[in-house]
Amino acid sequence: MNRIYSLFTFLIISSGLAAQQAPELSADAPDHPVLTAVEGAAPFAATITEEDLRSYLNVLASDSLQGRETGTEGQRMAADFIAQNFETLGLPKIGDPDPETGQPTYFQYIAFTSERWDRGGLKLKVGDTEYGFLKDFYAYPSENADKGEAETPEVLFLGYGIDDEKYSDYTGVDVAGKTLLVYAGEPQDAAGRSYVTGDTSLSEWSKDHRLKLEAAYQHGVERLLIIDPDIKRNISKNRMALFGGRMKMGWGGKAAERFANSFFISSTVARAIVGDAFEEFVKVRDSIKATGKPAHLTLNTSLVTSQKKLVNQLTGSNVLGYVEGVDANLKDEVVVVSAHYDHLGMRGNSIFNGADDNGSGSSMVMDLAQAFAEAKKAGAGPRRSVLFLLVSGEEKGLLGSEFYSEHPVFPLEKTVADVNVDMIGRTDKKHRDNPNYIYVIGADRLSIMLHKINDAANRQFVHLELDYTYNAKDDPNRFYYRSDHYNFAKHGIPSVFFFSGTHEDYHRPTDTVDKIMFDKMVKIGTLVFYTTWELANRDERIQVDVTEEE
Repeated sequence: MNRIYSLFTFLIISSGLAAQQAPELSADAPDHPVLTAVEGAAPFAATITEEDLRSYLNVLASDSLQGRETGTEGQRMAADFIAQNFETLGLPKIGDPDPETGQPTYFQYIAFTSERWDRGGLKLKVGDTEYGFLKDFYAYPSENADKGEAETPEVLFLGYGIDDEKYSDYTGVDVAGKTLLVYAGEPQDAAGRSYVTGDTSLSEWSKDHRLKLEAAYQHGVERLLIIDPDIKRNISKNRMALFGGRMKMGWGGKAAERFANSFFISSTVARAIVGDAFEEFVKVRDSIKATGKPAHLTLNTSLVTSQKKLVNQLTGSNVLGYVEGVDANLKDEVVVVSAHYDHLGMRGNSIFNGADDNGSGSSMVMDLAQAFAEAKKAGAGPRRSVLFLLVSGEEKGLLGSEFYSEHPVFPLEKTVADVNVDMIGRTDKKHRDNPNYIYVIGADRLSIMLHKINDAANRQFVHLELDYTYNAKDDPNRFYYRSDHYNFAKHGIPSVFFFSGTHEDYHRPTDTVDKIMFDKMVKIGTLVFYTTWELANRDERIQVDVTEEE
């Protein structure tokens, strides 16, 4: 599971919150049962065994895979292991072609990039004063190219740095190769009317600072200094993006081909740059506000800047196991069963094996793929197709599932539901005396029928306690938004997330196979199987009948 909350939140998780009651369900008439397609499924549900799960997990959480961190050899070894199992089951290769051989694979390849500042190579100095990053100035690593140390004796004040058909600071001004000083936002008269929009509403130039970086780049500007009057709040609001380091999909933003380099500076830094020309600077600034006519001013200064980044690029992959449906009228519809197989890798000599997070869910999806493959071989379905999707990049911010949702192998409009399993092999503090439970998250957020199917499958076959604590919309942990199902749900696809909660070994090297409760995993796997089986085989596709609100 992706960890984006503090130890304080972990303590909340573990404090024994009262379970939310299951959503109210209308009574189903005897001649309209919720489960309509489970007859004959029991032999295939029985193929989910402790022996299978243990054999898969012993490999996935072994030291040899070195914690399966995205982009590492351990992650690739895990992907290969999953793919080999899919091949043994006889599943078709529907992934990307192999980059070397061109042959089809089980993989959907994903490029990831992280960019962060080399703090020793980030400098902003005016005169004899060197200013502090995240105090006096900030800059986004993803929006800047590397530039070595440079001395600038002259800065051009260019109003607001806007280039719009209704108002342009650039008209008639030679800015190529220069450093510009501009204000954030846009010029407004004394009544608050914008000279760009013509009324009190603000244009996109105030809402998206990148427009100014693009305009500067297109005019050949070397560097853009943006005066931010609300610098403390913006640093606090955007701290993660400013530090960088978080993986993003793709090979970076190619800042050098799109943006002029930039610094957002405080009024104190701007005053130092303006120097002795302060009175003239104020006159030019105020004339722009009063008349709506652009103006500019050359400032003599002593400015030294440098911007150097640390860029890490790597390749991950989702693994695709596909069981094609047997019903000609329904097989173009797809039920996705998902889990992330990556984890945290190594820190020094410590291996974060991630047996529960999420070797447990990955092992379960592999066993479910086997159950459905055997059903098809036996001529018992499924009617709809089922995609067993093992994603990477979850620990980097749900990136693998996000990539799939943006580059789906099967159309999202044909995707019936996502059934996601993430951490299902342990017991949390709240249920220490009663491990016969599972948290169910999200089933009723978009489709009441998805909730009914899961509830009915549990009542008929498994008899777990279904705990809805973390399904509450005011859940402070926001688990609904923290696992891979959410990248389907946000596209309007009904999704359910099975989760046994956090524990003392969460995101620690001590999350190992010997602590996994395989008997419990079999029960949860049986519930997931019957829920998925019903979704894949019922006559009518479940419908979105709930409008999800943040």
